[in-house]
Amino acid sequence: MAGEIPDLVALERTGTGKGAARQARRDGMVPGIVFGGDKDPLPIQIPFNELVKRLKAGRFKSTLFNLKVEGQEDVRVICRDVQRDVVKDLPTHLDLMRLRRTTKIALFIPVEFIGEEDAPGIRKGGVLTVVRPEVELVCTAGEIPEKVVVDLSGMEINDVATISSVELPDGTKPTIDRDFVIANISAPTGLASDEDEDADEDETETEVETDEAETEAEEE
Repeated sequence: MAGEIPDLVALERTGTGKGAARQARRDGMVPGIVFGGDKDPLPIQIPFNELVKRLKAGRFKSTLFNLKVEGQEDVRVICRDVQRDVVKDLPTHLDLMRLRRTTKIALFIPVEFIGEEDAPGIRKGGVLTVVRPEVELVCTAGEIPEKVVVDLSGMEINDVATISSVELPDGTKPTIDRDFVIANISAPTGLASDEDEDADEDETETEVETDEAETEAEEE
């Protein structure tokens, strides 16, 4: 499993409809609904400040949560919608979907890099540049991988690790069809500068030789 699934604590909301929702907001709560999983919809409410904090942290809609509601069994949920005030852009309602263990979902899975000490490019002073510290994968709710492992051993300077070069956990696949870059080993700044200078010198020498040849041709 992908580490500890974070808890999302909510309260069961008494009453439904616009009146009950407005009262929840006056009480500093954000009303919501939990649906799916062959069970009746469950009206809930979450503290406004807690929800805003989680929204600011990012990727709220692609995070699997363990929903805890007093008097109810814990259930895994994923957010399907957050409605916002059109003027203030603050959350006014959220929809959470219950998940079965076999439900397919897209989640961001952290990337772990190994074999740095065995990478020739890094030994030569190359710098590991991480393009994607996590990748979005489609997986089942009951078998969420803890991480994606990228082996850097054998990588030289200017080598690139792409999603196609990584052995993904069983039962998962990327949400992006193209072969995107996860990380690369770039030349150290000093070496890159020296190579650029050498290239400039070679170009200058070529230009000088060309000018001299043209001058000799004109004199003849």
